Amino acid sequence: MAISVHAVTPDFVAEVGDVALNKPLAPEDLAAIRAAFTKYAILIFPDQEFDDEGQLDFARNFGPLETTVFKARKDHKLRLHENMADVGNLDSENRVLAADNRQRLYNLGNRLWHTDSSFKRLPAYCSMLHARSIPPIGGQTEYADMRAAYDALPEATKRRIAGLVAEHSIMTSRAKLGFKDFDESERVAFAPVPQVLARKLPDSGRMSLYIASHAGAIRGMVGEEAGKLLDELTAHATQRQFVYSHRWRVKDLVIWDNRCTMHRGMEFDDQRYKRDMRRATVSDVAPTCEQMGLAVAAE
Repeated sequence: MAISVHAVTPDFVAEVGDVALNKPLAPEDLAAIRAAFTKYAILIFPDQEFDDEGQLDFARNFGPLETTVFKARKDHKLRLHENMADVGNLDSENRVLAADNRQRLYNLGNRLWHTDSSFKRLPAYCSMLHARSIPPIGGQTEYADMRAAYDALPEATKRRIAGLVAEHSIMTSRAKLGFKDFDESERVAFAPVPQVLARKLPDSGRMSLYIASHAGAIRGMVGEEAGKLLDELTAHATQRQFVYSHRWRVKDLVIWDNRCTMHRGMEFDDQRYKRDMRRATVSDVAPTCEQMGLAVAAE
């Protein structure tokens, strides 16, 4: 039986059924998933049984895997495989993280609007998040369609942002929450990188905004003006008409296109309920400036 695709909206978010992702996929099924992903940018696969290796194997169908940012910190004990991002609230012994735990405070940044790994020179293509356990209330994830947000911009704004380059760093987003606990190796690893504000997607040909809470300075623009523009673009892109809110079910796998979406995790009582969410992230093919044909000097 061929996979089934049920759209949530005409071109943003779809649920996919009649497929088990923990086993090798037929070429025609993988091609159908890739085509749906290009169209909808977010795909929801309910009731998927995975161990970590099975999830990583599925992710490899889309490209090379990223390594978790927590590996940059030498004193951090990983709970999961180094190619798996741990976005739950559990320590290496599967206990709820204490309120003052560094990993918990760091992960609170996931509640800001962002796109995964825009703080890396080679950013992310797609992320695949699997729900192993979820809180009974709260903890949903919101996603914003940056293609539709770009389409809705005034033409004058599209002209204004064409060719602009922002500096992204995970230290920028964490500073917004007052988090500054980075060691020297992390400060080197997370130095700001250039990313375009607007990009063309090579597979669909659509234009998309490319912004995140990781974005700070904009090259060639004074700080106050840059901050105002980024705030205005974020407020525009996260209007209700561009946003889908996903209420998780155990064993949901959600994959999203980081090139053209932003997302944020919503609050839940993380001192009371366990949340075990595991994310595999696939790298993009090239830096955004290179993809847009912009020669950008290192700063």
